[in-house]
Formats: sequence, C-alpha cells, structure tokens
Amino acid sequence: MRRCALCNGTAFRFSPVLWPKLIQEWKLAPHEAAHIDRQQGECCANCGANLRTIALAAALRAGFKTQEPLFQFIASGQANEISLLELNEAGGLHPLLERMSGHVFCAYPDVDMHALPFPRATFDFVVHSDTLEHVPNPVHALEECRRVLKPGGAVCYTVPVVVGRLSLDRQGLPKSYHGSPTETGDDYVVQTEFGADVWTYPYQAGFSEVRLHAIDYPAGLAISAYAT
Repeated sequence: MRRCALCNGTAFRFSPVLWPKLIQEWKLAPHEAAHIDRQQGECCANCGANLRTIALAAALRAGFKTQEPLFQFIASGQANEISLLELNEAGGLHPLLERMSGHVFCAYPDVDMHALPFPRATFDFVVHSDTLEHVPNPVHALEECRRVLKPGGAVCYTVPVVVGRLSLDRQGLPKSYHGSPTETGDDYVVQTEFGADVWTYPYQAGFSEVRLHAIDYPAGLAISAYAT
C-alpha cells in the first residue's frame, strides 16, 4: 500500500495542473503529460502533499536514516542537530522544515544558485524542489550545492522529468514558463527539460553517489546526491 512519507496517509486525490500551451511547448505525449500532471496534482488527502513533495520527503527520510513519517521525526526533535539549507520553498515541506533548529531558508531567485552566500562545508543537507530547471547551468548550481555541504552531506531535490527522452537545453528555443511571465518574469523561464539522464547531472557536479526515490514511478521522482 502506498503511504505518504510525511504523514503516513494512504488516501490520495487528484486534480490536473498542466495547461495546453506548456504541453505543446514541451511536446509532451498524452502519457507524458499524465505523469507530470500526477507529479504535481496528485496529493495526500490527509496532509495535502503532492507526489513530488512526498518523493522529496522520502529522499530526506533516507538521508536522515529514519523510517518514521517526516512529521513525526521532526516533531520529536531528532532533527534539531541537522543543519539544512532550503533553496526556494520545497512545496509542502517548507512549513515542516522550518521547524528544525538548523534550518536556513533562501528564496530563489533572490539568492543566486551559482553563487551561494555560504562558506564551504556549512550544511548537512541542501534541499530544493522544481527549481533547478530554471537555473542557466544546472551542473554548476549543483557544484555550488556540493561546495556548501559537509563531507557525507547530501543535496535532495526534484525536477520535472520526462523519462522517455534525454534532457534538453532550451537555449535558443522559444521561452517556456512555469507560471505567468507577467508575474515571474524570466526568473521562471525553463532552461532545461530534464529527461532519463537526469541522474548524470550530480555526477558531473562531482558528487560521489546518486540515489533515485520513486513514488508511483515515473510520476513522483526525487534525487539525492551525496558528497565526499
């Protein structure tokens, strides 16, 4: 039985979130659009977390070395010795992560992922969710995440993934936005459409180990990459 990694809930609800223009820009087949729709729009009926947030919670739970639901683990105080940098609000995880005494939050794009304002080896974990696709050079951004991680630390993140194709750099293509460009400007223009080779980016950035965390593959995927 599928369980929510945040609250242990077992009931889910679904509401589609994609719009026709984005489906056309990304050239998504119906089954590909359905996977991304579920990633964003299928939610735990108890806590409201969608599949990408649940996958990210599963990645963190593995990094924290706990089998407890993330709500329970953090509420117990066991996470208070962990230092964690959250870049952009990690969906429904943000209100939970900010309860950790070692939590630091930086809003994207106010903080440049190509130049994080922290010394080397500051954090145990770096977390971001559906942000890396908007960064011009995702490998360099991951290198910056690795730089601020302590040895043995991990970056845990999600990006939209179309698993039936390879990643595409959208440089030179018409601009594609997540959200309304009149509200977000070019900060949320899509720079990279991630595909089946998404796991290679952390290795290119110098991480020593990469793990994939799947919730109803391929609808909910999260990545954790460990530094040495």
